[in-house]
Amino acid sequence: MVILGISAFFHDAAAALVVDGEVVAAAQEERFSRKKHDAGLPVLAARFCLAQAGLTIEDVDRVVFYEKPLRKFERILVGHLREFPRSLPQFPRSLATWLGRRLWTKGDLCRGLGCTPEQVLFCEHHLSHAASAFLCSPFERAAVITVDGVGEWATTSIFRGGPGSDGKGASIELLAELEYPHSIGLLYSAITAYLGFEVNEGEYKVMGLAPYGRPRYRDEFAKLCTVGDDGSLAIDLKYFSYHRHPTRSFTPELERLLGPARVPGSPLHPLNASGEDQRFADIAASLQELTERYLLALAGEAHRLTGEPNLCLAGGVALNCVANRRLDREGPFAELFVQPAAGDAGGALGAALWATHVLLGLPRREPMKHAFLGAAWAQEDIVTFLGDCGVRFRVFGDARDRDEEVARRLAEGEVGGWFQGRFEWGPRALGARSILADPRAPGMRERVNRKIKYREGFRPFAPAVLDGEAARWFELDGGKPDHLTPFMCSVVPVTEEGQQVLPSVTHVDGTARVQRIEREHNPVFYDLVDAFRERTGVGVLLNTSMNLKDEPLCASPAEAYGVFVRSDLDFLVLERCLVEKRPEKHHEERREERHQWRAS
Repeated sequence: MVILGISAFFHDAAAALVVDGEVVAAAQEERFSRKKHDAGLPVLAARFCLAQAGLTIEDVDRVVFYEKPLRKFERILVGHLREFPRSLPQFPRSLATWLGRRLWTKGDLCRGLGCTPEQVLFCEHHLSHAASAFLCSPFERAAVITVDGVGEWATTSIFRGGPGSDGKGASIELLAELEYPHSIGLLYSAITAYLGFEVNEGEYKVMGLAPYGRPRYRDEFAKLCTVGDDGSLAIDLKYFSYHRHPTRSFTPELERLLGPARVPGSPLHPLNASGEDQRFADIAASLQELTERYLLALAGEAHRLTGEPNLCLAGGVALNCVANRRLDREGPFAELFVQPAAGDAGGALGAALWATHVLLGLPRREPMKHAFLGAAWAQEDIVTFLGDCGVRFRVFGDARDRDEEVARRLAEGEVGGWFQGRFEWGPRALGARSILADPRAPGMRERVNRKIKYREGFRPFAPAVLDGEAARWFELDGGKPDHLTPFMCSVVPVTEEGQQVLPSVTHVDGTARVQRIEREHNPVFYDLVDAFRERTGVGVLLNTSMNLKDEPLCASPAEAYGVFVRSDLDFLVLERCLVEKRPEKHHEERREERHQWRAS
């Protein structure tokens, strides 16, 4: 049974292919189109998925779209009517968008992908999210919570996942849901916009900003919304306009409550901040505290309704790693699982898995143990690419020689690009398309942010740590299975030794978003970090995604080489090929930086 899942037309469009219950391939369209958060029909991603399996669209039994357009259109119409006449500025635009395209999704799928109407199915948005988490999890039964901006009508849902009623496949039962316009995801996005960041992109920045502040706006946020002990949420809509305005998500009332909004692009220096910078950091901290409090209440309600010991979490809010940590440590569930592409991209995978296991009743396969579901490039193709471009490069005889050379360079203060195997599923680099550096070097975070990533200096970097070394550097709960850190889905405290030794991956609040590397599931990256451990005694590397500001994560050797030449990277490794910066002046600068670090 061949099932192709599709998510599209909002943000982070993606395709995923499931064959006889096995996830064969999954990728976001942005990796091929090079448009960050590309929302268009994922034609290129779908072609890749089929090619990865050696199939064509004629071989596909079902093409499953991740939500139901008619129900979503119903919500748009009803919402505009409720807000009339204040919704009048947005109504013509929404009507043109839906009548011009989105209502005819089945036709778009058939034209774009080459499938027939008989192949096309539709799954509800939050059900797709729930399936993406539960059916990838290691749990036979679990509570499932989905939290995002909005699907058709639902903004938050509680499900129970378990075996199918006839003993075949799986079941996912809806138990409770919260409907639009009451949404923690939309509230978070509105405050993201208030803080001067781009919605659906800047939420990560708000999370990074929050530790620089204190939640001293609790009383003001209590006026924005009410959180019930049963996981309910009621938003006071006088502060928000996302439900009626085409571009502005908050009203002047919000600025009267919290103060003037930050101008997008204006300087923001929260470290040792005062005045406006401190106010914005405190607002971010207050928002983060509210989000965590809501999710803990929601988890309590899900536990009460289901009685299940384990929890699966999905939707864009599930990418809030700080909240995930609190749920894991303070919530009522024994174990927590978050799928690496928890946002809308993951809906494509969820739709395919729902059709496979719930609708068609196929037995579940092994749980998701790694996220390397994208495209790979063969060594000989990389050699050809570099040769055709006239690039000087070195080829290593084997992987061990390569790892030892890269470990040496990193230990001496260089920063390198690392391109290996199939690229990652989800927004985070997990060792296939990474920029790597020595986390022990003071000032490394500033250098990578300023000269390589070209992004805000307050944003932290993640540590990638060997499984056996994790407890030395990070405060992990060794008493229960950890399903979060392999996918970089949790923030944890750094140990006292870790804070002293690993300054460039320790955030201002003494925490880090950890990636724990298991050799069985991530062997190539494991061996590199292990080579660094053999040289330095520290089995940790600074790991960030191989892309520049406002660009998608790299997919191809050409894109990786583009990042290399446009940034201050010292070297680039493409499979077993090493490319270095020229001229010699570059190496003199690096040597001087290393001398300064050692002298300090």
